[in-house]
Amino acid sequence: MSHLLGYARVSTSDQDASLQVDALKAAGCYRVFVDTVSGALEHRPEFDKVLDQLRPGDTLVVWRLDRLGRSIRHLIDQLRALDERGVGFRSLQETIDTTSSGGRLVFHVFAALAEFERDLIRERTNAGLAAARARGRTGGRPSSLSPAQIKAARRMYEQNEMTVAQIGDVLGVSRTTIYRALNRQSTQAVPRRSRSAV
Repeated sequence: MSHLLGYARVSTSDQDASLQVDALKAAGCYRVFVDTVSGALEHRPEFDKVLDQLRPGDTLVVWRLDRLGRSIRHLIDQLRALDERGVGFRSLQETIDTTSSGGRLVFHVFAALAEFERDLIRERTNAGLAAARARGRTGGRPSSLSPAQIKAARRMYEQNEMTVAQIGDVLGVSRTTIYRALNRQSTQAVPRRSRSAV
């Protein structure tokens, strides 16, 4: 017998998840898991629990797409992982249901857009590097990154668009350089919880 399991997420302890929980229960979810997560996507204990409970044929239901992922890339990765397990997905606000043919079509469109976005980032970065070489800045891999490159790397890293290795390939530097730049920026910014390496 298949089940509908709900997942809700709020950003701070001040926020109330009751709106999401009520909507998920009204949609038929027999159990709802709620996470309170601040900052970028980090460890989500209740999300881990709902993943553990889901069985082939079950459906994970969220109130809105951004409750599952903070970026298109991360969202697609989550949906693909669910699909590989034979688990469906529904988003109430966007009326997306991957157990239907229309919902599966939307999922494939999202996946294509995410790949397109990643290719655009890579092409823009490579074009910038080529322009720099044309102006006489030649040599091997740069030992450091410009502020703009660090900002781009930070955005891709926090939004889970690429792994550190992929970011390094796009920017033409080693993984160590990316880690060093991200760590340096973190120490200069407001202190935040550390995250595990990708």
